[in-house]
Amino acid sequence: MSDEHNGSALPAPRDEQGEVIGVRKGMFGANNGGDTSGYGGLIRTVALPGASPRPYGGWFDEVADELEGALEEQDLLPENAIEKTVVDRGELTFHIAREHLVTVARTLRDDPALRFELCTGVSGVHFPGDKGRELHAVYHLRSLTHGRLIRLEVTTPDDDRHLPSLVQVYPTNDWHEREAYDFFGLVFDGHPALTRIMMPDDWQGFPQRKDYPLGGIAVEYKGAQIPAPDQRRSYS
Repeated sequence: MSDEHNGSALPAPRDEQGEVIGVRKGMFGANNGGDTSGYGGLIRTVALPGASPRPYGGWFDEVADELEGALEEQDLLPENAIEKTVVDRGELTFHIAREHLVTVARTLRDDPALRFELCTGVSGVHFPGDKGRELHAVYHLRSLTHGRLIRLEVTTPDDDRHLPSLVQVYPTNDWHEREAYDFFGLVFDGHPALTRIMMPDDWQGFPQRKDYPLGGIAVEYKGAQIPAPDQRRSYS
């Protein structure tokens, strides 16, 4: 039984292994010694959830059916737009081909049976081991009408970090896209003013990427000098 008001749904079975994109060693994945955590010998597989089988459970199937049907009405084959549907930890995520992102988002917003009126932001994620789709953009959509929450996920290769802006569909994404650009280097084509939002305009690199160097400058905090990250004690 599902609850239409609080958005709960029964989780579908999932592949526990998922899509393996790497292996992490040590507590934090670093490898330059000095591990004081006691977990230096930890070895963990890094895996992304694979596609979930039907039925997804609860209202998830209703949303998936309605979205696929609405796309077909626009002469867009769902399998061309939706790369996979994932139910993981009780949450529903549609992985969308970036060239169809705007169409899918507008459909989710405007279709009366879907009505995901609010996008609460886009998050950037960097997976260096996910070859060919190293950068992920994750959009969090909420339906105020139906009390539901879903995600859209889009990937780009590191050598072509472009994807369409959703500001035309969800104007509140303006600053969120600027932040994802500032920290991850994602380029949102069609954004009205894609400039840095936190870092100085002349800053080199994108600080939240996993390949961003830890070197820097010391800072003063309440009278104390804090060493640059590459000069601090290592816990790796």
